[in-house]
Amino acid sequence: MLMIFCFCNFVANASFNVSTIRFNEGLSPLFGDSNLVRSPDGKSVRLLLDRFTGSGFISSKMYNHGFFSARIKLPSDYTAGIVVAFYTSNGDVFEKNHDELDFEFLGNIDGKPWRFQTNLYGNGSTNRGREERYRLWFDPSKEFHRYSIHWSAHNIIFYIDEVPIREVVRNEAMGGDYPSKPMSLYATIWDASNWATSGGKYKVNYKYAPFVSEFKDFVLDGCASDPIQEVLEASNCTNNLNARLNARDFATITAGRRAAMRNFREHYMYYSYCYDLLRYPTPPPECVIISTEQQRFKNTGRLKFGGSHRRRSKRRNKKNPSDFVNNESSM
Repeated sequence: MLMIFCFCNFVANASFNVSTIRFNEGLSPLFGDSNLVRSPDGKSVRLLLDRFTGSGFISSKMYNHGFFSARIKLPSDYTAGIVVAFYTSNGDVFEKNHDELDFEFLGNIDGKPWRFQTNLYGNGSTNRGREERYRLWFDPSKEFHRYSIHWSAHNIIFYIDEVPIREVVRNEAMGGDYPSKPMSLYATIWDASNWATSGGKYKVNYKYAPFVSEFKDFVLDGCASDPIQEVLEASNCTNNLNARLNARDFATITAGRRAAMRNFREHYMYYSYCYDLLRYPTPPPECVIISTEQQRFKNTGRLKFGGSHRRRSKRRNKKNPSDFVNNESSM
């Protein structure tokens, strides 16, 4: 039986059937304008962090559900204390009851891999953090990979390339904790020295500045909405959106993608709030407790084996998550 170490180019090259836009076709600077550098053709943008400021951009419109995506390359070398975030939010409009869906990439000291987390908040439920933390099966600073958020009235799926890494299915018990108000898309890079790397042990070292994160191939596929006037730009958009989203290839977790997600979570997830019984003696209602996952975690939601996955004899069975998707596509 062949041992699988190499993480094939399939993931890097995989792509959904989506239409991409240039930066100025749907996005605009948010802060740190001098550290936001657009390519001459407008297809990509660099966000820089230096000792003076970070930077960020925001979608020009807010959206009531949709698919939000970009290909991203993260800073390399020493990145401790840095956070690169790619997320949707309406915090600027609904300060006390905002919704949010996050990819947050947490830097690390030189030689250690980037780690990242996903999170969601609904209706200002910031006291009920729903974060999961993971490692990656590739170096995100070497090449671009697509990171995507599918958000519908039914479910939320976080993707890396074509691999779903997390799904949250809406149920009535969640109530307002399920994000339901129009949101903007954001991307930022900033100094989070007080918490991002080993709980704040390692700070940003500006000797290595500027830190550069690159974004391209943007996707904003949703219904533009004015949350104040509660008017959708196209009257029939919402009625058609869910049907249109449900018909897209990213809306369905096929058997192959389900296997890829299970493989990813088995090998690369190292914290889940659903298994953190100290925070939540009764898991939040959206949690689906999977016995094989539960057996690997302490009551703190962290892995039992010293905070990282136990090394397996000869590393058998540690497969690239994309292998499952690749196998399915070749059937």
